[in-house]
Amino acid sequence: MKLLLTGARVIDPAQKIDSRLDVLLENGKIAKTGPHLAKSTRSKDTEKITELIDLEGMILVPGLIDMHTHLREPGYEYKETIATGVTAAVTGGFTSIACMPNTNPINDNRATTEFIRRKAAEVALANVYPVGAISRNSEGSQLTEFWDLKEAGIVALSDDGKPVMNAGLMRRAMEYAHSLQLPIISHCEDIHLSANGVMNEGYYSTILGLNGIPAIAEEAMIARDILIAEFTKTAVHIAHVSTAGSVRLIRDAKARGLKVTAETAPHYFTLKDESLQSYDTNFKVNPPLRTEQDVHAIKEGLADGTIDAIACDHAPHGRTDKEVEFEYAANGISGLETSLGLSLNLIHSKILTWPELIARMSLNPARILNLPKGTLVTGADADITVIDPLRPWTVDVQTFRSRGKNSPFNGRQMQGKVILTIVGGEIKYDGR
Repeated sequence: MKLLLTGARVIDPAQKIDSRLDVLLENGKIAKTGPHLAKSTRSKDTEKITELIDLEGMILVPGLIDMHTHLREPGYEYKETIATGVTAAVTGGFTSIACMPNTNPINDNRATTEFIRRKAAEVALANVYPVGAISRNSEGSQLTEFWDLKEAGIVALSDDGKPVMNAGLMRRAMEYAHSLQLPIISHCEDIHLSANGVMNEGYYSTILGLNGIPAIAEEAMIARDILIAEFTKTAVHIAHVSTAGSVRLIRDAKARGLKVTAETAPHYFTLKDESLQSYDTNFKVNPPLRTEQDVHAIKEGLADGTIDAIACDHAPHGRTDKEVEFEYAANGISGLETSLGLSLNLIHSKILTWPELIARMSLNPARILNLPKGTLVTGADADITVIDPLRPWTVDVQTFRSRGKNSPFNGRQMQGKVILTIVGGEIKYDGR
């Protein structure tokens, strides 16, 4: 089977390509990339081409990769299932996602990992890469069987929303994971400092009468994990960076040559803690929305490469999780279907170029997770995202393919939308 995509602006940061090219897909792989392929291909084997798609005015990039997604299955299917989650993923332009282990049971064993992979294969939409738990039941007291989990198919290790408070355990985790070439993804939060906080500690938490989470709760743990990474000469990946101090610590670590990578989420460069004046629980996330100064620092960190990746931290919830008093509401935003639209604002505001954005949403996540993805090089998997950069649209949570309708962006105007998501050479989403 052959598919020829013509006329698009092709961007592939891995090859430093940014030009108008044609892309030929064959048997699930990138067969050829170059100018005027339509003419040469027609003359040789037109009959073998099953479809030719004209993408004049569109942006064609390696399939987007979200390295921080919660699929909820097994155990919390009322929030999301693997089927609804991957449907939301391809709708949002993601061809690959890494799913966090906070399921029920927690993904700390071979059987759960294999279950997730099997269910994802049955749905056959986006590629799903499970993340295994660092500690048994994510309780932070005993390491899981890393080797067994890797054999079962995990690509990284994390206790997700439960920070590893035991520094000795985190040291051993980094050393063990390094020997298996598995990245450690750290949720950096000192729970003794965050206590019972529900939003950023500052002016707005005071006037709203809500318990605050100080920036130092995140920064102190990042500093600790950087020091452990330096001591062990291993790598660590910092999840959902939200503060100016965190950006400063990571920037300094990278300047010293340490193996530290980091991600942030769209809401941390889009929203501020002042948004919580409505007491709308859709704005409640962990780490919390921060100040204008922090938002500015996050954008600077993305621009100078301190922050390597944009990950949406997709956290779908049922109505019963969110439509309660603020302090009791669950943390999280259903983000797979709005992540790209929000991230494109970084281009509109000239913070990032197109190649820089695609590197942070495809190439860099692939490199951090050691995935054979994130490029359009000949022979690579034909995972492709096609974007109409000028298409206006309005966020409507009722049209979300995710079960989670919890988004603070409902009604927001966007510019730029995914029109095609291709996985393994097959069109999995067509929004033309």
